Amino acid sequence: MGHAREHISGKALGIAVALTLLFAAAEFTAALISGSVALMADAGHMVTDATALFLALAAQIMARRPPTERSSYGHGRIEALAAFVNSLAMLGLVAWIGFEALTRFANPHQVEGTTVMIVAAIGLVVNLIVAWVLSRDQGSLNTRAALVHVLGDLLGSVAALASGAIILITGWMPIDPILSLFVCALILKSTLGLLKSTYRILMEHVPDHIGFHQVASDLRGVPSVMHVHNLHIWETTPGHVTLTAHLEVDNLERWPLTLQEIQGMLRERHGIDHATLQPEIAQARDIT
Repeated sequence: MGHAREHISGKALGIAVALTLLFAAAEFTAALISGSVALMADAGHMVTDATALFLALAAQIMARRPPTERSSYGHGRIEALAAFVNSLAMLGLVAWIGFEALTRFANPHQVEGTTVMIVAAIGLVVNLIVAWVLSRDQGSLNTRAALVHVLGDLLGSVAALASGAIILITGWMPIDPILSLFVCALILKSTLGLLKSTYRILMEHVPDHIGFHQVASDLRGVPSVMHVHNLHIWETTPGHVTLTAHLEVDNLERWPLTLQEIQGMLRERHGIDHATLQPEIAQARDIT
């Protein structure tokens, strides 16, 4: 079942990459012809999403490689590294589109509203198709993350469509850079969130959904556990939390039962299913 799911999500991501990248190229060409910075922003948004989808697909393939003597944890962290690099590229794109939009306020360009509307409408359809393809596989973390990107693209296509319609009806050109800045805000929001998540993983921080002190307290609450030290919690790969700790216990002979109880507690209360625990005989401590 696991291999079948990987195959489905890999195929879904492959289709999404192809459709998104092909249309992004067509949309960028149309943006140059029509003079629409909003259409250019949407094309840039789709390029970054196509890149994110491609990196997710490549990371998924790499993550399936077995651990080696040099990579004993496997290769799953490449997904976070790829997402981090992609996020930095996205920031560059936001700066470029934002600058281009701001210059349009001082020097307005003529925009072909009909062309913008037609291309944006096609983009909306493409995004709906890609979203449908990805929504068929909700079992993959990669695919769910990709779906969020595509939903952001939908808003970008709607903004470009609105820009074309307003220009066609009213001839008001400033709407084009205004809506392009709206798309920039969408890209920036998703990029900053992605940067935060990937930075946390790469720096081996405690996952946001896990309370470090609560885990330590729960470990000390297990019968026969007297003290906890050298506790470390981090994500080896996105979604896979690892814990290591030294536990001082009052009886080593009962350790197998204590270990079983601790593993069950960590799994049920904190979602941690990979814990390496070192038992030690409890030492007498000075209470003064």
